[in-house]
Amino acid sequence: MVSKLVYDFAEGNKDMKELLGGKGANLAEMTNLGLPVPPGFTITTEACKVYLRTGAVPPELADEIDHHVDVLQQKMGKKLGQADDPLLVSVRSGAAASMPGMMETVLNVGLNDDSVNGLAHQSGNPRFAWDAYRRLIQMFGKTVLGMDGEVFEQALDAAKEAKGARSDLDLDADDLKALVETFKHAVHEHTDREFPQDPRSQMDLAIAAVFGSWNSERAILYRRQERIGTDLGTAVNICAMVFGNLGMDSGTGVAFTRDPSTGQPGVYGDYLQNAQGEDVVAGIRNTVPLADLEQLDKTSYDDLMAIMAKLEGHYRDLCDIEFTVERGKLWMLQTRVGKRTAAAAFRIATSLIDEGVIDTDEALRRVTGAQLAQLMFPRFDADADKEKIAKGIGASPGAASGTVVFTSAAAVEAAEKGEKVILVRRETNPDDLHGMIAAQGILTSRGGKTSHAAVVARGMGKTCVCGAEELDVNVAEGTITVHGAVIEAGETISIDGTTGEVFRGEVPVVPSPVVQYFEGSLAADDGDELVAAVHRLITHADEVRRLGIRTNADTADDAARARRFGAEGIGLCRTEHMFLGERRESVERLILADNEADCAAALAELEPLQRGDFLELLAAMDGQPVTIRLIDPPLHEFLPSMEELAVKVALARERGQDPGHDAALLTAVERLHEENPMLGLRGVRLGLVIPGLFAMQVRAIASAAAELREQGKDPRPEIMIPLVGAVQELMLARDEVEGVLAEVGVEWSIPIGTMIELPRAAVIADQIAEAADFFSFGTNDLTQTTWGFSRDDVEGAFFSRYLEKGIFAVSPFESIDREGVGALVRTGVERGRATKPDLKLGICGEHGGDPDSIQFFHEVGLDYVSCSPFRIPVARLEAGRSALA
Repeated sequence: MVSKLVYDFAEGNKDMKELLGGKGANLAEMTNLGLPVPPGFTITTEACKVYLRTGAVPPELADEIDHHVDVLQQKMGKKLGQADDPLLVSVRSGAAASMPGMMETVLNVGLNDDSVNGLAHQSGNPRFAWDAYRRLIQMFGKTVLGMDGEVFEQALDAAKEAKGARSDLDLDADDLKALVETFKHAVHEHTDREFPQDPRSQMDLAIAAVFGSWNSERAILYRRQERIGTDLGTAVNICAMVFGNLGMDSGTGVAFTRDPSTGQPGVYGDYLQNAQGEDVVAGIRNTVPLADLEQLDKTSYDDLMAIMAKLEGHYRDLCDIEFTVERGKLWMLQTRVGKRTAAAAFRIATSLIDEGVIDTDEALRRVTGAQLAQLMFPRFDADADKEKIAKGIGASPGAASGTVVFTSAAAVEAAEKGEKVILVRRETNPDDLHGMIAAQGILTSRGGKTSHAAVVARGMGKTCVCGAEELDVNVAEGTITVHGAVIEAGETISIDGTTGEVFRGEVPVVPSPVVQYFEGSLAADDGDELVAAVHRLITHADEVRRLGIRTNADTADDAARARRFGAEGIGLCRTEHMFLGERRESVERLILADNEADCAAALAELEPLQRGDFLELLAAMDGQPVTIRLIDPPLHEFLPSMEELAVKVALARERGQDPGHDAALLTAVERLHEENPMLGLRGVRLGLVIPGLFAMQVRAIASAAAELREQGKDPRPEIMIPLVGAVQELMLARDEVEGVLAEVGVEWSIPIGTMIELPRAAVIADQIAEAADFFSFGTNDLTQTTWGFSRDDVEGAFFSRYLEKGIFAVSPFESIDREGVGALVRTGVERGRATKPDLKLGICGEHGGDPDSIQFFHEVGLDYVSCSPFRIPVARLEAGRSALA
C-alpha cells in the first residue's frame, strides 16, 4: 500500500516526475518559484497503476482527495457546487514522459444547473457562464462518457447556422443556454444516463477517465513510437480554474523561450483572446503571434517575458509554456522542457554553452543519437509535388528515387550505365546483395524492420521500405499493381525510408550537410551552423567516451567509409558475403564434392579469392583491428531454392532432356535441407563437419596479413568462431586455426575468439573464456534463440499485435531486451571475465547502432560496439553520453 497518493502543488518539485508526472512536477516547481500558478493538487502515478491493475481507484484515495479539496476551497474562498460563487477545477493528465495531447483533459468541472447561474452572476457575464457549462458537458461527454465528439460538433454547427453565426463567439447567452439543453439531451440519448449534477461525482468520473486514457489507442501508439514504458501510468492534476474566455481582456496561449524548430532565441508562440486553452490546441479560431500580446495587454506581456526568462534560466533549457490571462491577470498553467527538432536540439545545446548556461558535458547530455541519425538522413523536398501510391514500413531511413527494376542483375546492369534504380522485390535474400548495393533504395512488399532487406540496407546506409502490402509485385511480368494502377519496369518511383511512403515519379532530394561533414566534403568551419554544433558535441563525445566504436563491414569500400565516419576497427566481417556472385560455382562444387579430393579442389579455387578480399579489407583498415567471422550460414543458402530446382528438373525430364547439373544440385539441396536451418548445420558445426573449410579461410587471412606486413603495413586480423555452444567446439576449432597459422608461418599474435549468440554460451561463458581471446556478442541470434523467434517470420506474423497489446514497447530486434537478452549479455560478461579479467568484449549485432542499447552495453562493461558504417556517428555520440550518465 502506498502511504501518500495526493500532493499539493507546494509539496512537489521538478525532480518528482516519476511520481507526479511531468505536468504536476513542473506546476509544483513553478509554485515554489513564486510564479502565479492557480492552486491545486496532483494525484500520483501510483494511484493510476492501481487503477490500471484492478480497474478501480485505490479505496484510500477518496479521503485524500477530500482533504485536498477542502484545502483548495479554503485557499479560493469558494466551494465546489456553491450556488452563488462556485469553485471550478480542471482535471488534466500528466505522464512522467511528455505525451502532449495523447490523454484526457476536462475543464470547468463543478458546474451544474444551479451553479451556472451563480457563475453568471458572480462574473457579470452570463454568456461566459453558459459557454463554460456547454464546454464541460461537451468534454465530459466525449472524454468520460465515451460519446462521439461529432454529436456535439454537429449540434454546435446547427446552433451557429440557425443564428447565422460564423463563429461560436457570435452565439449569445440564450443561444448557449439552449445549446446546453441540447447537449444534455444528447448525453441522455447516447448514454442512457443524465449528465451528473454532483460536482464531486464529475471529478471522480473525470479522474477515472484520465487514468483510463493511459491505455487509449492513441496513447499506446505514441508510447510505442517514442519508446515510453507501458507501465508508468499517468498522474492527474486538479487545478482551480482561471478563465481566458471572460472577454477580450482575457485569453490563452502557448509560448516557447526559443524557436523549437531552429533553436534561435526570441518571442515564439500563439495567443487567442477570449478563449480557453483547448481552443488554441484545437485550432477552432486563428491565433495571433505571441508578439501581438504586447499591444493587446502590455502588462501581461511584460510579466510573461520576465517569467519566460526566469524559467529558461532555472531549467537551463528551452521551455514550453501554457498560460492564461484572466481580465488582465497572468496565470501560468504549465511548463516543460520543450520538444524540439533534431537540428534545434544541437543548436540550442551549443548556444547554451556559449551563453554560459551549461557546460559541454551537459550539452552532450541534451542531444541524442536518435536526433543525430535524423540529421544524417537525406530527405525529400517538403515543398515538392508528390503522388503517394502506398505506405509500408520505414526500415532504413533516407529518401531515394530511381527507375524500377525487379532483379539484382537488372540493378547491376543499370547502375553500370550510370542509371539510378529502386530494386523492387517481394522480399530479398542473400543473392540480391549485388543488386541492393547497386540500387539507390530497396522496396519490398513483404517483411519488416528486421527482414533481410532491412538489416542489409541499414548496414549499407541504403534507403529501404519493407512490407508495402498494397503492392502486388510480379517479378516474372515485371510489374507492380497497386489500387488498379500498373507500374512497369523502367518507370520511376521514390521511397521514403523514414515514413515508409512510396511515391510515383521522382521527388527531389535534399542532401544532408551533416553527412557531408562526416564524409569530409564539408568542414566544421565552413559556415553551416548545424554542422558546427554537431562537430563540437561529437568531438566532446569522443573525448569522454569509454566504449570503442567499430564497424560491421565486408568490403574495402565499406571499411574506408567507416574510417571516415570515425570507426576504430571492424567488429564484424561476414565472410559468407564473399561466397556469392561469380563464386557460387566454386561453392556448388564444394557442396557437390563426394570425396576429399574434389572437396580440396573446390576449396583451392576459393582460397585465392578470399585472400584477395582480405588483402583489400585489411589494407583499408590498416593499423586497426579487423574481426573476421568464419563462415556462419548453412551451405544450402548458397544454392538455388529446392522448389526452383525441382521445377527445372521436372520440366527438363518432361521434355525428354537430361537435367544434368540441376539434378545433382537438387539432390544436394534435398540432402542439405533442414526444417530449421538457423538451428542446424551452421557456424562452428559447419567448420567441424566439412574438412578444410575453416582452414581455407584461415590460410587466406594469414597469408593476406603476411603480405601486407612485408609491405610495411600493420594488418591486425582477429579470427572469430561463430555459434559456439560448448567449450569443446571452440577448443577443436582453435586447434585447427592455430595449426594453420603455424603452417603458414605466422609469428605474430592473431587473437582467436568467438561469438556469444546462444543462451548456453552466455551461461557457460566462464568455460568458453578458457579457449577464447575475446567475445563478441551476436545479439541478433541471441535474441532469436532467447525469445524463440525466427527473425524472418515473426515480425509479419504477430509483432504488430504484440506492440499493440503492449507486450513490447519496441521490437527486441531493434533495441536490446534488457531483462532477457540483456541479462544473458551481463551473465556472459561477468562469467567470461571471472575466468579472464582482461577478456576483450564487444557486440556486433544490429543493437550496436541503437542508442538505447549502447547505453546498456556501456553499463555492463563492454569494450566496444560494432555497427554499420552509417551508424558510427550515432554510436560515437551515444557512447559519450553513456560515459556522462
